[in-house]
Amino acid sequence: MKTIICVSLFFLVQHFTFAQQSYFTIKKDSSGFSLTDKGVAYLSSLPLKCILQEFPYKTSHTSVTDSDHVLLPKQLHPAFYGCFDWHSSVHGHWMLIRLLKLYPQMNEASLIRSTLSKTLTQENILNEVKYFSLPLTSSWERTYGWAWILKLDEELMNWDDADGKRWHEALQPLTQKIEELWMKYLPKQTYANRTGVHPNTAFGLVFALDFARKKNDLAFEKAIIESAKKIYLKDKNAPALWEPNGSDFLSPSLEEADLMRRVLPQKEFMSWFNRFMPIQSLKHLTILPVVSDRSDLQIVHLDGLSFSRSWCMKGIAAALPKNDHRRKMLMQSAFHHLSSALPHVVSGEYGGEHWLASFAVYAITD
Repeated sequence: MKTIICVSLFFLVQHFTFAQQSYFTIKKDSSGFSLTDKGVAYLSSLPLKCILQEFPYKTSHTSVTDSDHVLLPKQLHPAFYGCFDWHSSVHGHWMLIRLLKLYPQMNEASLIRSTLSKTLTQENILNEVKYFSLPLTSSWERTYGWAWILKLDEELMNWDDADGKRWHEALQPLTQKIEELWMKYLPKQTYANRTGVHPNTAFGLVFALDFARKKNDLAFEKAIIESAKKIYLKDKNAPALWEPNGSDFLSPSLEEADLMRRVLPQKEFMSWFNRFMPIQSLKHLTILPVVSDRSDLQIVHLDGLSFSRSWCMKGIAAALPKNDHRRKMLMQSAFHHLSSALPHVVSGEYGGEHWLASFAVYAITD
């Protein structure tokens, strides 16, 4: 699926402003995007600023006793206590590693290595594992945070780098715990969560499936595919015209399609997709979300929606036949969503800055 449509991108480039072009460029083979040095510095500065920043913080912790009610974020989560919440810290770690791998000579490389060496230690990760064994925590961060832990592990997997190998080894107890929790949960998941925020089932399964395939974990892969088919295979006429919700950072319709393109052979996917996504609904999803207040912690999610729509559209387009007119429409919209949202990653508001860079990097580099 690496080959992305060679649509006519020349006219798309004409719509990019100078500022947008300075952050990323279109690859010569039209297969995606490349960050510029300015873009790398621009995006990496955000998690570097917040991974070791303990406050403000949203714990989402359920207290059982008075003693655990008063624990500070760093005591609860010694590895992932920064960036406002646990999952944002996790995908901030992923983003920095992703950039370090893609741009090893980046000016920020030494700072990234020193920062992550403070958080991704064996002791810290073992304490993170212990948290999932406390009363009432087995479903904590299900499945968004779970998904990003697996994405972080996937990024470190098979990386021939001394720091990367050390971080990967330290992470294994937590990765194994998350996979164990997921394997217990999949047979019990009777219904999909079709929200546009953290518990979205399709988003979590996409990352889990990518991880399982990279690891060649056949049992986990089989369980994910069976669950996806059980939940989504009979779906049709996606209510995409109802999207977005006012706090969405994911498109329920596009996330589901992005999952099913991975699960089904192309011919079966086409049959499913034609039933699932009417053209009117698909066109509706190409309309940019309106972000009225980037200081609002919920409304700013809509900037993230532009990034997640972009990566879903790009992936779905790649799964369509070459002569399918929807390919061009999806690729145009993918570029439009990305280029429109990227300048807003740095807004001066912590509500967006603590997490949006990760979505931008995934949309650009996936």
